Amino acid sequence: MRVVEIAGGSGSAESLVLAERPDPAAGPGQIRIRVRAAGINRPDILQRLGRYPAPPGASDILGLEVAGEVDQVGAGVMRWSAGDRVCALLGGGGYAEFAVVDARHALPVPGDMDFVQAAALPETVCTVFANVFESGALKAGETLLIHGATSGIGVTAIQMAKAVGARVIATSRGAAKAEAARRLGADLSLDAAADDMEAAIRAFGGADVVLDMVGADYAALNQAALNPFGRWVVIATQSGAVAQVDLARLMMKRITLTGSTLRARPADEKARLIAALEAAAWPRVAAGAVRPPVEASFPLEQASAAHLRLEAGGHVGKIVLTV
Repeated sequence: MRVVEIAGGSGSAESLVLAERPDPAAGPGQIRIRVRAAGINRPDILQRLGRYPAPPGASDILGLEVAGEVDQVGAGVMRWSAGDRVCALLGGGGYAEFAVVDARHALPVPGDMDFVQAAALPETVCTVFANVFESGALKAGETLLIHGATSGIGVTAIQMAKAVGARVIATSRGAAKAEAARRLGADLSLDAAADDMEAAIRAFGGADVVLDMVGADYAALNQAALNPFGRWVVIATQSGAVAQVDLARLMMKRITLTGSTLRARPADEKARLIAALEAAAWPRVAAGAVRPPVEASFPLEQASAAHLRLEAGGHVGKIVLTV
């Protein structure tokens, strides 16, 4: 099969090269997917740079989410059959013509959805569900503050929060991105480069949950913005991982500060998360309420160009490889 490898083990986007490897085989409890599209995510860039190695047992090939058809079913798998249209959460291996995955980590592609759209879902929807709705316990009528709101995770979080009846405050950099977040459903969309975000958020009524992909630079803002009993969920640290936290303020407001990663979770925990998501959130995906925009798609052999597009930072939504 054709795959994308990192020449030299790590490097710039130009280090991504096409190569050939043996076709993988589905083992017990696994399915093999004929990949039609693969989502690109920031962890792929970090892995390419040598900063985010694949967890033990995962493929060294980039790619955390795919969509395609089941073409091989391992022993003991009852749910899936050859020809089923699925999307799946991977620990790695998505930038390839075939991917093997734990059968419990796959979801059905809704009938009216194409593979490019479907490949944009698993990593982002699982991340939002785990962090906003499980760790953050967001409920109807509450307010979610999203930093990095036009990223793949950000646009998905806007849609998922609005679908359950929550209000959304979005922050992004630049007027164009702020307008894009507003069009996607944000009730208040702020330009981080121009607006007084703390004042605007407080005037809006504050936030009950913060989905933080920025880290250190926004730590003070988050502490000021959160209402009593607020939940601050950190999933990325693009501005740095070491932040100053006023513990007295957390105590007085009864704020919960938590964080998580998804990729390294045990297979059983991922299976639990997928099952919970399928029951609670997937009906909204099937109904069209959650369809994160795909900014661009690139063929597999142009993985370098796709990474450069993501790194440039001007995108709104997801970037996808087609196979």
